Amino acid sequence: MGRQLTFKLPEIDRKQTQENVEAAIETYRMYLLTVPEEILPKVTTSFSLIPPTYTNAFHSSTEDVAIARVDEERVRIEYIENFRKAVNRLSKKEREALILRYLGEEELFDYEVYNQLGMSESYYHNKFKPRIFYKLALALRIEVYKKKVDQ
Repeated sequence: MGRQLTFKLPEIDRKQTQENVEAAIETYRMYLLTVPEEILPKVTTSFSLIPPTYTNAFHSSTEDVAIARVDEERVRIEYIENFRKAVNRLSKKEREALILRYLGEEELFDYEVYNQLGMSESYYHNKFKPRIFYKLALALRIEVYKKKVDQ
């Protein structure tokens, strides 16, 4: 009969990947402070980040400083949009936890989040939160793989 096809995924470096996700969250939060409020994503009751509708057309003088500023703002807006898309790829409960813990106006502590979601502490810390970070890292393409040591 046929042979079983085996496929081994590379192993992810959890510590470095978690650091990358935490840095991405911090960058997202800082960028939110630097762009105009009318273009910020809104959090809906279903814990989705909804982009505003706007045109990114820029019609102004040709001053180098103004152009550089617009370019920097465009980079920040693109980062925010990519982050929003990555967050929205998570499940509803995962989005809710991430937004409550890191992206809301007031960051909650982990114990407040898992209590609000009706989860046990061990499940939240050992399975749920690491899965959120893993999925977010993959969606943002910031995961780090362990280096394979040849023998």
